[in-house]
Amino acid sequence: MAIATINPATGETVKTFEPIADAVIESKLELAAKTYPEYRRTSFEERAQWLQKAADILERDSEKFGKIMTLEMGKTLKSAIAEAKKCALVCRYYAENAAKFLADVPGETDASKCFVRYQPLGPILAVMPWNFPFWQVFRFAAPALMAGNVGLLKHASNVPQCALAIEEIFTEAGFPEGAFQTLLIGSNKVAKVIEDDRVKAATLTGSEPAGASLASLAGKNIKKTVLELGGSDPFIVLESADIEAAISTGVSARMLNAGQSCIAAKRFILAEAIADEFIKGFLAKFEALKVGDPMDSKTDLGPLATPDILKELDEQVQVSVQKGAKLLTGGSFFPDRSGNFYPPTILTDIPPGCPAYQDEFFGPVALVFRVANIDEAIELANSTPFGLGASAWTTKTEESDRLISEIEAGAVFINGLVKSDPRLPFGGIKRSGYGRELAREGILEFVNVKTVWIK
Repeated sequence: MAIATINPATGETVKTFEPIADAVIESKLELAAKTYPEYRRTSFEERAQWLQKAADILERDSEKFGKIMTLEMGKTLKSAIAEAKKCALVCRYYAENAAKFLADVPGETDASKCFVRYQPLGPILAVMPWNFPFWQVFRFAAPALMAGNVGLLKHASNVPQCALAIEEIFTEAGFPEGAFQTLLIGSNKVAKVIEDDRVKAATLTGSEPAGASLASLAGKNIKKTVLELGGSDPFIVLESADIEAAISTGVSARMLNAGQSCIAAKRFILAEAIADEFIKGFLAKFEALKVGDPMDSKTDLGPLATPDILKELDEQVQVSVQKGAKLLTGGSFFPDRSGNFYPPTILTDIPPGCPAYQDEFFGPVALVFRVANIDEAIELANSTPFGLGASAWTTKTEESDRLISEIEAGAVFINGLVKSDPRLPFGGIKRSGYGRELAREGILEFVNVKTVWIK
């Protein structure tokens, strides 16, 4: 994929960028390696001051950054502005808490004194996706920089202006030169970077194939990785649930970012007793959504990020229908609209063996299933290779306890939408990845947990 800004609402190529040459990659790696020994000796107070300044910039210029996001990947402007502001929150969270999270932890052994000390690793490579082009970078960068690491960003090739803007934020905030650098490179250059001895670890948010490739390269070089990959999150609604609240939240959970979110609710698993009521209300809200210009404040659903994503999603829907799934609404391109738009779509009566039964659908398509009881709901929820998040709706404590204990996922939200929060660890299991971002667990991923024993 060329490195370019292509407006997904119109298909217009706004700006193209030349990938940096190998000599420039080398100079940036050398700068990261040179900066790290000095940067790691800065105090928590200095790093916190710079990170608080980054938060100020994000809040001050949230509309400017939001317009860049919307132009490059198509999310609604209102959600893009909210994303920039959420990035400010994660910066402030780690500025205020990193010193506490990384304080020495005393122990009791046969030593006169022993403790655990947390120290940085060095330059960390972050391979980041386009769907939350600011948030997913900042949730890596804020803890990594506060821990004393330096960052190298390889962003998705369709959001180059986001990538450059993020580097500029850290520069303006006062971080030393080389503490955070953007590498405008294609995926074919990632191996060169991760195999370089100066790079000590890597994190990737993206597709399963991309994660497997990075992890393989890192593994061959004995380097730590954190992977946050795909998901096919269940949204379980049992008979005792507040149905109206579940419907409203379910629409938001599926349509966030035009459905292009790893933690979006994708499989709606409904108890038979309430299925008809839920589907009726769900369908009405889907059909009321306004699809259109993402810069317009009245728009609910913007375009998908690229033509390839649009094509793949439509193929998944059409094959599922051919194999027996029932289409309740949507399911076809807009004949008179340019851009990568796809209508809100609902599939029901989904048979095993079709894409809608097992695959991740990365767009505004809800997959609806009926089950007889909680046993079937849990079995179906766990029947995919993914395990990122799950939302479950019930007012019975015994049911919520079972759902929390038995659903195979990195997060279970009861009576709420699955979301990332700086104060809680975020990540998945199974083929959704490993490791955690955010909270104390996130900052501990890229540190040396050093045991100190003194006689």
